[in-house]
Amino acid sequence: MVIKHLKLDEINGSLVSIDSVKDASNEEIVTLELEDGTKRMGRIVKIDGDRITVQVFEGTRGLSMTNVTTSLSGEAMKIPLSPEILGRTFDGLFRPIDGLGEIYPDERREVNGSPINPVSREYPKNFIQTGISSIDALATLIRGQKLPIFSGSGMKHNELAVQLVKQSTISDGEDFAIVFAAMGVKNDVAMYFRNSFEEANVMDRVVMLLNLANDPIVERIMTPKCALTVAEYLAFTLHKHILVIMTDMTSYCEALREFSSSKGEIPGRKGFPGYLYSDLASIYERAGMISGVEGSVTQIPILTMPNDDITHPVPDLTGYITEGQIVLDRGLDYKGIYPPVSVLPSLSRLMKDGIGEGFTREDHQTLANQLLATYAKVQDAKALASVIGEDELSNEDKLLLTFGNEFEGKFLNQNPEENRSIEQTLDLGWELLSLLPRNMLDRVDDKTIEKHYRPNTAD
Repeated sequence: MVIKHLKLDEINGSLVSIDSVKDASNEEIVTLELEDGTKRMGRIVKIDGDRITVQVFEGTRGLSMTNVTTSLSGEAMKIPLSPEILGRTFDGLFRPIDGLGEIYPDERREVNGSPINPVSREYPKNFIQTGISSIDALATLIRGQKLPIFSGSGMKHNELAVQLVKQSTISDGEDFAIVFAAMGVKNDVAMYFRNSFEEANVMDRVVMLLNLANDPIVERIMTPKCALTVAEYLAFTLHKHILVIMTDMTSYCEALREFSSSKGEIPGRKGFPGYLYSDLASIYERAGMISGVEGSVTQIPILTMPNDDITHPVPDLTGYITEGQIVLDRGLDYKGIYPPVSVLPSLSRLMKDGIGEGFTREDHQTLANQLLATYAKVQDAKALASVIGEDELSNEDKLLLTFGNEFEGKFLNQNPEENRSIEQTLDLGWELLSLLPRNMLDRVDDKTIEKHYRPNTAD
């Protein structure tokens, strides 16, 4: 028997409260029907005795205390899933917005997901090639990993996200697809994403969810959950390898802060709710591989750091949960280097387990170690040059500055349309190291030097 509640007891922003409700469940979906027959969806976000607070997805405009009839569904939010979702575009609540009609589902699945039993998790292995040298060589993305990109306002993270969608591949020819979720983006940015994917003819392997800046924050909060539910279905039911790109997680966290404030919760650091860590963990930890099940979910969450502050709660907590980070640098961006990846603070903690012989190439780890060590010395030489002048530097320091300029101009910098294979990236790394005398390569063994070192200058 469906019980209908004939009035509301409180309206506060996107939240409404109803008294005298029995047997309600947290996250339960409710239907609010207005007098003119229109319906709105909501979910229960708070239960206090027999009083429930409902988050209305479409907002509360036009609602009054007496013109609404509310009924509870008895279940959490579910979305329709079938193989035909590939190539489709949805809003943040997974409703089609591409004009191609509704989804005829093979199944309907709760958006909150099913936690992966830690015992059944398989250790991430093998790499995903992005075609971007600074990532593939020095902060390699591994299947089943969660590797965030820390950016800043106005930097080229949207262009980088598009390049990742267009170029990312896996090496062994298995089924590979991408779930792309954009949260709080402006209309022109959303159009840029759609047009870029269509022009590159990659939409047939992409499921896109777009939450616009003028959409309700309720929808923004549900977008990553819907995206990851889609990814889990494609990975563990259809056995594909899925890359989930979510931008911008800062918009998601700010929506969560606004929602928490409207519920009257006690704020934590910078006004964010005290449960921000566990909320982010419930999203990021949905990446992984399951033992005995073909398929994987890999995550690249993109977030903008307010005032470029890496200690801000959103990047700070994200760094605790994820397995490394790729940091974009505004100084490199000012130089016109794309993508402006700052390789020294960037790292991939699972890189060592998905590269080398059998995955990329046997010299990959050695080359990465030497490039990073040498580039770190370049920063020291630049600091010294700023004090005593470049003319007073030793020959070795001058060689380091030459290497640094070539490294930034040729290795880090690449055209947004340029897709480098891992072999091209590694060969380019050796070409740059060969600018230096052999005795300056202190992280490389003699056997590897004999095979790959090709001096361009007198040793």
